[in-house]
Amino acid sequence: MTLAGAFWRRKFPKLPASTSRLFEVEPGTKIRAECHMQENPRDRGTIVLLHGLEGSSESGYMLGIAEKAWVAGFNVLRLNQRNCGNTENLTKTLYHSGLSGDIRSVISELIERDGLPEIFAVGFSMGGNLVLKMAGELGASPPQPLRGAQPPPQLGDAQLPPQLSGVVSVAPALHLAACADALGEARNVIYQWHFVRALKRRMRLKMKLFPRLFSVDGMHAIRSVREFDEVITARFCGFTGADDYYTRSSASRVLSEIRVPTLILTSQDDPFVPFSTFDLAAIRENSHIELVAVKHGGHCAFISSEGGDERFWAENRVVEFCRKNSAGSQQRRDSSS
Repeated sequence: MTLAGAFWRRKFPKLPASTSRLFEVEPGTKIRAECHMQENPRDRGTIVLLHGLEGSSESGYMLGIAEKAWVAGFNVLRLNQRNCGNTENLTKTLYHSGLSGDIRSVISELIERDGLPEIFAVGFSMGGNLVLKMAGELGASPPQPLRGAQPPPQLGDAQLPPQLSGVVSVAPALHLAACADALGEARNVIYQWHFVRALKRRMRLKMKLFPRLFSVDGMHAIRSVREFDEVITARFCGFTGADDYYTRSSASRVLSEIRVPTLILTSQDDPFVPFSTFDLAAIRENSHIELVAVKHGGHCAFISSEGGDERFWAENRVVEFCRKNSAGSQQRRDSSS
């Protein structure tokens, strides 16, 4: 199902053309979003989508949810992580699973500059870890800064902005070490090969763009995501090694601090996000978190046996959650009744 979800050829006829927008998330670093804004954006809720490892704003699940959310009346931003979606020239840094400050910065700008009253953050896989980590950090008092990640921007007078109405995390890699180990299993050799090949290709491009900043000997010998993180991510992103990176960047350490409505969607047969990583008191005992774990769904696929609009099951669940927790939707329901 994971492979089918990745390679399923889809069309999105109801999704209008997007407008590109750059967000400066820290000095010298910009990320690009593809924006689909309703006619009166301040009268609508906004969903900010964040893709997974080596994905982009053009990933099928990003476009699928964008279309469904647009039809439901939401503004939608399909956000590229640093260096993704052909944006390597917009930053001298690399991207990694601890940069929750990037999506915090985007939300801050949408609140302060655009005056958007209601925002939902939705992430997939690596992006799912990032949105959960962001929510936990915003709920923590005082905030917990981590080495290798920029400090959170000021969001008004409160650490937790009232405009953040909810978070959805689909197949989140919330325990990074466990996910890296799962990728190393023999049954996942095709996924390991895919990610390592893509990560190396991106790193070679960064070396070409910024030769004075990046130089790696022996990159050809890297055969796993863990090795890549040990040799490259840790070195260039301020961590002492892969284990330090995984510990400090995993959302699992801050889940208990989440204070906004949060939906976690996962599948028990996800090949490289072990289901055991969700067996946490921080999830079970946090009334703000709802965990939905289906038996079969693969990784970020969730392909239903039903056709039509329900074919990609998780996409509808995301939009339903946002509608349920949208004050604007409630007001429109009240006025219509």
